[in-house]
Amino acid sequence: MGNERIATESDDTAAAQRRGCGPLHPLRGDSDASVAPLRQLIFESVRAEGALSRVEIARNLGVSPASVTSAANELIGAGYLEEITAPRRDAEPTVRGRPPVALAVQAGAGLVAGLKIAAATNSAVLHDFAGNAIADVTEPGVGNAVSPDAFDSIADTLLTTLLDRAGRTRAEVHAVGLGLPGFIDSAAGTVLWSALLDTAPVDLRDRLATRLGVPVVIDNDANLLTLAELWFGDGRAMGNFAVVTIEHGVGMGLVLNNRLFRGARGLGTELGHTKVQLDGALCRCGQRGCLEAYVADYALVREASTALDWDPSELVGSGRMLAQLYEHAKSGDPAATSIFRRAGRYLAVGLANVINLFDPELIILSGERMEYDFLYADEVLAEMARAAIQVDRPAPRVEIHAWGDLIWARGAAALALSQLTAQRLGAPGVLEDT
Repeated sequence: MGNERIATESDDTAAAQRRGCGPLHPLRGDSDASVAPLRQLIFESVRAEGALSRVEIARNLGVSPASVTSAANELIGAGYLEEITAPRRDAEPTVRGRPPVALAVQAGAGLVAGLKIAAATNSAVLHDFAGNAIADVTEPGVGNAVSPDAFDSIADTLLTTLLDRAGRTRAEVHAVGLGLPGFIDSAAGTVLWSALLDTAPVDLRDRLATRLGVPVVIDNDANLLTLAELWFGDGRAMGNFAVVTIEHGVGMGLVLNNRLFRGARGLGTELGHTKVQLDGALCRCGQRGCLEAYVADYALVREASTALDWDPSELVGSGRMLAQLYEHAKSGDPAATSIFRRAGRYLAVGLANVINLFDPELIILSGERMEYDFLYADEVLAEMARAAIQVDRPAPRVEIHAWGDLIWARGAAALALSQLTAQRLGAPGVLEDT
């Protein structure tokens, strides 16, 4: 089916096993090397690889071994790194004498939780400071929009359920990352608008931190899925890639020069709300002609209700209605097939615009609607390539990732780990013991 590859959760696990350690961090790091202290760069390098010798760290970072030794000793003394017997590389000869020593992250330096709250499914994961998964949980989502107080209660209950499953206490959690759909100012901790909340704006970070008793960092859920790809997926070794999510809405995350791009107001990659039809269909954001209004779940349900004369109230939820629509399309129903093909054409235009604006190495399509292959059929990818700028190089590779619900929460945990690492190791001064 063209140049795309379909990946699943099992691919992620197998890749980790082949490397001999879990995928715990972007291989190129997500910190700005020009401003981050050496100790932070050393720590992130070790977490990325699982275990590294001081010589390997010095070579990778382009600094002197003496500088690495000094900073590494400081990290060991503060309880962030530990010395272990270095794993032998396959290409290295076996030698006698004292076993080589490597550095590894001290996993017990702290726990972080990642929460993803959505209309259909809520999910949560608990990770240690090395990035290893300890426990996870999934529950039914919030459904329709709720009040901020109700949202806080949902997040609180989800965290409690996660910790009970892990047999851990809230006092052991040093940070919570939270993802939800909508327009999110991550730096300010504010939800500017979300379909899950019945009011906006909401200072969600601060009120949740008070409710949970743990520092909280929030972000758009598509950004967190992109962070998960950067930390745990195919984006680990890539400097520039885009993730486009298709579920109840259409989201996008973008990595430029190894770092997540958010824009000045946190609205830098709202692909679903770019306009593909002036004065077109009504989007749930209140504007007209958005890409989301032609591709997302509610758009397909609207089209099915009109073209096939279906009554949504006679079916159990939009998911069931979409499943029936897909079955009709697969059986050759021209009206159902036309609905998916129309959505695919609009998606091709949106993806071509991403290529023309950012020239990514890779575009990852993800989300629950990847089960509907009409959205990424050969003709969709061909139309995307035709609409992209034509040069002497092929269009970026497209991959289809169907990780499941937990990958979103893993991205939230990565956000919490990244922030916690920067707070503990990025600030000047003497490290405190963990």
